[in-house]
Amino acid sequence: MNTFGNFFRLTSFGESHGEAIGGIIDGCPAGIVISNEFVQRELDRRKPGQSSITTSRSELDKVELLSGIYEGKTTGTPIGFIVKNQNQHSQDYDSLKNVYRPSHADFTYQSKYGLRDYRGGGRSSARETIARVVGGAIAKIILQKLRIKITAYTSQVGIIRMDKPFTELDLSNIDATPVRCPDRALAEKMIRYIEQIKAEGDTVGGTITCICEGVPVGLGEPVFGKLHAALGSAMLSINAVKGFEYGLGFEGIQYKGSEINDNFYRRSDGKISTTTNNSGGIQGGISTGEPIYFRVAFKPVATIMKEQQTVDARGKSVTLNARGRHDPCVLPRAVPIVEAMAAMVILDYYLMNKSTLI
Repeated sequence: MNTFGNFFRLTSFGESHGEAIGGIIDGCPAGIVISNEFVQRELDRRKPGQSSITTSRSELDKVELLSGIYEGKTTGTPIGFIVKNQNQHSQDYDSLKNVYRPSHADFTYQSKYGLRDYRGGGRSSARETIARVVGGAIAKIILQKLRIKITAYTSQVGIIRMDKPFTELDLSNIDATPVRCPDRALAEKMIRYIEQIKAEGDTVGGTITCICEGVPVGLGEPVFGKLHAALGSAMLSINAVKGFEYGLGFEGIQYKGSEINDNFYRRSDGKISTTTNNSGGIQGGISTGEPIYFRVAFKPVATIMKEQQTVDARGKSVTLNARGRHDPCVLPRAVPIVEAMAAMVILDYYLMNKSTLI
């Protein structure tokens, strides 16, 4: 299960302390002009060491596109790429070789496979998401030609939550602060809170909101290929994600149907639209043409700089004092990952829709 997608497919490989992280993109249409600079910029938004509120691990995360592109254009053949690991401190994990870290994948990987790469979590490490960001960057380039825009931002950190809807925000401010929240005043509060949590040796979670604009009517398949189910599956595959909701989501249960139904009307240009968008741009599992918006909940990073009690591989109680370089809050670096997964889903379903209409 290392391959994602139906028509536009990404297969990823590599471990956090191996030689490289890489992937193969299959199903990419031919003739697409690829900007290496754009792909690298997307990776730079994900890479560690960006600010005081991210891990201090220093990685260039330089992507090498190996195949599938000739004279700057996609050829329609598989696009292979790698990003070499250059700043591993594997010795930081030597003491964890036989210890099961709380809320990590150590115990489950060991139980399933009978062995595990304990250096940074191996395949379960969030460093695997590098491949997703590259795949998402290629998908974004294609979506831009279709006038489809994917935008995500940090909307909650711990107890600090944004109450404004995305329609009232200046989304051009997202990358203006290290926490990637478009509300600058709220962003400063989030940053101070993360710095406080980091000083305590602890971590904090939060929520990322994502908007997909310009998505045409009709994307999504019955019955088990619903668009929101695909987006939910994509988001829940991201490390540390614990929840997904679209439209009003869980908040909608407190209202009556008469209060939240999206009524239809004919616009001045003759197109059908809705007076509200509580459905989040998807009805019956199929896109309505309205903006798709959803929220993704991330748990606090499991590695904390505080003493914890756990057991080793023999079941013996041990005291864990973690070492290494870890994020106090994953949200700032997860924003481009959420965008990447959303972009690949939307492009995949766009191509799927084209095939079913032939």
